[in-house]
Amino acid sequence: MSRTIVIEPVTRVEGHGKVTIQLDDAGEVEQSRLHIVEFRGFERFIQGRPYWEAPVLVQRLCGICPVSHHLAAAKAMDVIVGAGPGDGLTPAAEKIRRLMHYGQIFQSHALHFFHLASPDLLFGYDAPPEQRNIFGVAAANRELAVRGVLMRKFGQEVIAATAGKKIHGTGAVPGGVNKNLSVSERDALLKGPDPLNADAMVSYAQAALDFFRGYYVKNRQFLDSFSSFPSNHLSLVREDGAMDLYHGVLRAVDAEGHRILHDMDCQDYLAHIREEVRSWSYMKFPFLLHLGPQKGWYRVGPLARLNTVDFIPTPLAQQELDAYRAASGGRPHNACLHTHWARLIETLHAAEVIRELLRDPDLQGTELSVKGKRETQGIGIIEAPRGTLIHHYWVGADDLVERANLIVSTTHNNEPMNRAVNHVARALMTKAREITEPMMNAVEVAIRAYDPCLSCATHAYGRMPLEISLVDAGGHVIDFRRR
Repeated sequence: MSRTIVIEPVTRVEGHGKVTIQLDDAGEVEQSRLHIVEFRGFERFIQGRPYWEAPVLVQRLCGICPVSHHLAAAKAMDVIVGAGPGDGLTPAAEKIRRLMHYGQIFQSHALHFFHLASPDLLFGYDAPPEQRNIFGVAAANRELAVRGVLMRKFGQEVIAATAGKKIHGTGAVPGGVNKNLSVSERDALLKGPDPLNADAMVSYAQAALDFFRGYYVKNRQFLDSFSSFPSNHLSLVREDGAMDLYHGVLRAVDAEGHRILHDMDCQDYLAHIREEVRSWSYMKFPFLLHLGPQKGWYRVGPLARLNTVDFIPTPLAQQELDAYRAASGGRPHNACLHTHWARLIETLHAAEVIRELLRDPDLQGTELSVKGKRETQGIGIIEAPRGTLIHHYWVGADDLVERANLIVSTTHNNEPMNRAVNHVARALMTKAREITEPMMNAVEVAIRAYDPCLSCATHAYGRMPLEISLVDAGGHVIDFRRR
């Protein structure tokens, strides 16, 4: 008899989604899908608004990564006002923005790893649900939990100092920024009391990596095999191939590390990336145009970035990258849970960049914005915590936004997340006669590795419980769970 398993909502992610798993008459997993059960309307909300409002308005997409949308929109509007696609800002403006962005990366990665992902690693996906949360982490490893809280707090302080507020700030404007970093603000972050200072954050990031490496040694087979499948990978890289989470060119590699997109100008993204529409999801499915939707899908985010870059331009993170790549024999990592390792390496990199930027006197510069030849459309691309984020705007002669296209990180990862769900479902639920909590959570573990931000990909509203029914071929409920 055929059966359908529904997991709704997926937990410990930002936003609302559900999973449906279809089993055929033989009990084999026939189809698995991740559904986003919300509607996104921000591409329409922004139409008719003055272009200079875009960086403030679109960040309302999300309260977790607003800085990413704020800066992507600001970068697009830089082009509109003639400040260039990323290299035309004053030194003060560019470095203020970079500091803001790396503060966002640091706090978001800390939030995800310590609060959302670490319960799965510490306790396993078959642990009791009441233990799989930050309170369970605090009870089992108080130092790990406290460091996670302090790391996020520090990242939020960096954002507040550069954007004006911790959430939904206003620091970036078309062509630059509206404030510099005062000496007192700098010193509070660079030399503040332990542990809320830049040096301590570097040490905390190293300690988190020590924890993960120890976990990897003990659980390598699980981490290497759980939801592991080949894919393409896409991200920004600096023109010399270095990791750069604020600005660069687009590069993609295949599962073996061969380049399939060769360092393309971000302003030309539409010549290389398309979005496929499918009837069962509000989210689109991006792909590389020259490979087509069947072969051109890709992953973005920490795992993808570490597969595409040639090196990391901070010494401690580069050492960790060397060890990371040695674990796979120099080949790209394609295992879903290796994303957590990659995320922690980026966390260390962000801490190093923050410390380096705080020492730069350009942050106290007074030339904060520039303008040039007015353009009619602008594209801003940035590496958000969850992956490549694209903002594209068309602006009329009346200064009003005529059209917008946003491709967020979670949208890029739509196909990979669906494949991850299917991979785990086939491994654990084939011929299953009973829905178990560990089975459901294992599917969610695969999704959580991508740190999806479903509200960024859609527009969230409402509150939905988790209800799962196992139905036989005759439509009779043979098992039911509610959470």
